[in-house]
Amino acid sequence: MDLKQLNAFIAVADLRSFSAAATQTGLSQPSLSRLLKQLETDMGVELIDRYHRPLNLTEAGAFFYDKISTVLTEIDTVTSMTQRLSAPSSILNIGFVPSVLYGLLPEIIAELKQSSPDIEVTLKDISSYQQMDALKSGEIDIGFGRFAHQDPWIQQILLRHERYVVALPKSHPLAQVREQRLIDLANNRLILYHQTHLPISTAISKSKNTKLAAHAAINTKDRSTRAQTSLSEPITEPLLHLFAQYGISPFTTTTVSDLQVALGLVAAGEGITLVPASLQTVRTEQISYQRLVHENVTSPVYLHTLKDFVHPKIPALLTAIYHVYEQRGITYRRQQFT
Repeated sequence: MDLKQLNAFIAVADLRSFSAAATQTGLSQPSLSRLLKQLETDMGVELIDRYHRPLNLTEAGAFFYDKISTVLTEIDTVTSMTQRLSAPSSILNIGFVPSVLYGLLPEIIAELKQSSPDIEVTLKDISSYQQMDALKSGEIDIGFGRFAHQDPWIQQILLRHERYVVALPKSHPLAQVREQRLIDLANNRLILYHQTHLPISTAISKSKNTKLAAHAAINTKDRSTRAQTSLSEPITEPLLHLFAQYGISPFTTTTVSDLQVALGLVAAGEGITLVPASLQTVRTEQISYQRLVHENVTSPVYLHTLKDFVHPKIPALLTAIYHVYEQRGITYRRQQFT
């Protein structure tokens, strides 16, 4: 078997259509069919059920697709990394989640450019989860995210923990209370906005030493009914997980697409939410941001890049980060990528 055959198979398996797969791969349908037939002949296995529409994979084909997709992704990653090692780009492509942009990222980039005028930087708004694939493909060289990831291709360092604050409508009875407790917020509608959830192992390990709620409220969009979930099921939604650490379950929740929408709903009086402290300058005319008394209710900031290829400009970025932290009096532990 060869890569042409494998890529032809993946295209047909993904699209369930010979004509669509031919268009995607730039092959004629006869050429595509011939490659697939050669692959099946070489393996002695029928991979595609050609007698039904839409096309389906055989049981063997589904197994092969699941395994070979991973292999091809790794080949693409290795190829991309090899090309970058051979000719590193002078441009440092940085991925970030929106909440980081409201914090110290602009200041860090300004410090980086001042200390290293030759560095050209591009910034890309991209979720923590999507950053993993973007690093492998070469779309970005380094990413600022809010979540730890388990990936054999990626290394990451924890930059710091940023405390959450509660965002309440200005008209809310608790809007002027300077020290807030999660238990006092439980009777409100909690607006959830995270698109990336905690890894199950992280959710379990963080919960071992805390009292978990016997029941947790599970959100369906704008539904105020309470569903019950077992203690044996880890709570991976980040904000719900914070409440669960204290044995608390919000009265009701609403899930929205991103943080800006969540703050828009808070401004409209539709609920409350928790955000990293760096966002407390957003919509201050309609929103009151108040401190939480719980010191461990924090949002981490991670920096991640490839294990086997660290862009030559990344050490300068780290130096800029730590210089800004020192200027701001932020506690941190200096780390380097290996």
